[in-house]
Amino acid sequence: MNTTTTHVPTRWERFKSSDFLYYFLRDKVAMFSFAVFLVFVLGALLSPVIAPTNPYDLSSIDIMDSELPPSWMEEGDERFLLGTDDQGRDVLSTILYGSRLSLTIGFLAVGVQLALGIIIGLSAGYFGGRIDSFLMRFADVQLSFSTMMVAIIVSAIFKASFGTEFFSQYAVVMLVVIIGVAEWPQYARTIRASVLAEKKKEYVEAAKVMGFRSPRIMFRHILPNCLSPILVISTVQIANAIMSEAALSFLGLGLPVDQPSLGSLISIGFNYIFSGSWWITAFPGLVLVTLVLVINLLGDWLRDVFNPKIYKG
Repeated sequence: MNTTTTHVPTRWERFKSSDFLYYFLRDKVAMFSFAVFLVFVLGALLSPVIAPTNPYDLSSIDIMDSELPPSWMEEGDERFLLGTDDQGRDVLSTILYGSRLSLTIGFLAVGVQLALGIIIGLSAGYFGGRIDSFLMRFADVQLSFSTMMVAIIVSAIFKASFGTEFFSQYAVVMLVVIIGVAEWPQYARTIRASVLAEKKKEYVEAAKVMGFRSPRIMFRHILPNCLSPILVISTVQIANAIMSEAALSFLGLGLPVDQPSLGSLISIGFNYIFSGSWWITAFPGLVLVTLVLVINLLGDWLRDVFNPKIYKG
């Protein structure tokens, strides 16, 4: 008696043979963007190890080193590759630590948006009727205000209510909540549209006939089939969240001076750009623009890959 065993491919084997990897390895822009993004992420994660100095350690900062130009310029100091800021902090170190804060806020804010958007979008699309009308009208009202307007108003209210010291102490948490709450309608509307298309399919009807409850059908059956648009939106929203944090910090409503993010570094340097110390704001600004650009390029590539009407080899 002959017995044949069928080989079940592992997740890694399925990934290596997937269309996703096939298109990725044939798109030079996507590969380059991902490589640059990976460098930023690794640099942010390893900032305590690779940064020349710790900008949070006041004992290592000398005010006499303030506004030194980059090391390759005249009067530059070889200890500071990209120069120093107004407090004598190494600009390269502040960029590395600032990138970590900016990326942390970006990812966590998108997590808040994702949680709110999934729950509200699934509920609106699945139940329909008055629930759908109420939730979508609420989303429309919030969309009528710009993200920055909502963030500025909420930040100003928190600062006025709890004081600047309290806001500075919990600035990261506050920014994550503010940016997350301001952007959830983008997810909710997209997920609702996907749910409206999915809930009419046979597998949903079969789940209802089997007696599964609504939450299980929504999260176990419908949601996995809505992941493609969610992934595309998340990529773009990370870039938007990083820009929102930078804009708020630039306006003085974001992170305090002793917690350097890319936005606060640009804000600090902007006050000195006309005095000749252009490097304080130029290098953090270049890093911010490059980071947002590569994330948006990855988002555009993902949108094309998950769109069945577009072939991109």
